[in-house]
Amino acid sequence: MTTITAKMVAELREMTGMGMMECKKALVEVDGDIKKAEELIRIKSGNKASKMAGRTAAEGVIAIAISADKKTGAIVEVNCETDFVAKDEGFLKFANDIAAAIANDVSATIENVANVKLATGEVLEEARKAIIAKLGENMSVRRFVRYANAKQLSSYLHGNKIGVLIDVESSDDSLGKDIAMHIAAAKPKALDASGVDLELIETERRVAAERAREAGKPADMIDKIVEGTVNKFLKEVTLINQVYIKADDGKQTIEQLLKAKSSKINGFTLYVVGEGIEKKVVDYAAEVAAAAKVN
Repeated sequence: MTTITAKMVAELREMTGMGMMECKKALVEVDGDIKKAEELIRIKSGNKASKMAGRTAAEGVIAIAISADKKTGAIVEVNCETDFVAKDEGFLKFANDIAAAIANDVSATIENVANVKLATGEVLEEARKAIIAKLGENMSVRRFVRYANAKQLSSYLHGNKIGVLIDVESSDDSLGKDIAMHIAAAKPKALDASGVDLELIETERRVAAERAREAGKPADMIDKIVEGTVNKFLKEVTLINQVYIKADDGKQTIEQLLKAKSSKINGFTLYVVGEGIEKKVVDYAAEVAAAAKVN
């Protein structure tokens, strides 16, 4: 039987990124054959990923990549199960590598993202399985937007949990980042009214109408009240109508700011980690109590 040395374990760990104990076990199982051990780990890591596929991944990070000429870029949400893993350097690198790969891949879609090649030449799905095996949590690429032929891309990340990628036409190099920061804080739903989801608008209409009726407003006034409420809602949720968070007078809107700077916003994407994902709430006290009864 081949003696498994520390050097062999270290070499396999360097090749796979796995923990020392898992590398040693793999080497023992294949009698010290490094190549077979690497293959074994890849097989087992794939099985591990499959077992975890059903677990909710609602934590994670937003990663952004922009080309040197600021014409091409991507914003990506990569999820994991816990905030602890979201802070892991390996997971952060994995997310950033994905953003860079998507930015460089003109054919990338959410349907084929598993086949996107990273800068290392590794297929994304293989890298995902490997890091799942290493960190022990389910992970997924939830969504992304790729920009190409942009005028000037700028971005802002707030603790990797909120990310903004924006395309701005301006002679002011700092304007894009300033507005990206505004977006992260004010969270507009669209650039202007034309981009707001019609379902959201209809919901505002129904709520406003019901409130007016409950308040005993005359029937001939309800339509005007509803329209006023909807217009107010649209001003609050559309970027160009929002008051710029850095406005000196506290009144200047984004639209006024753009006009003053002779600038234009072509589009933006705002991602918040876990937004819209239903998180499973675990009652640990109940679990302990139930376990105590069984024992």
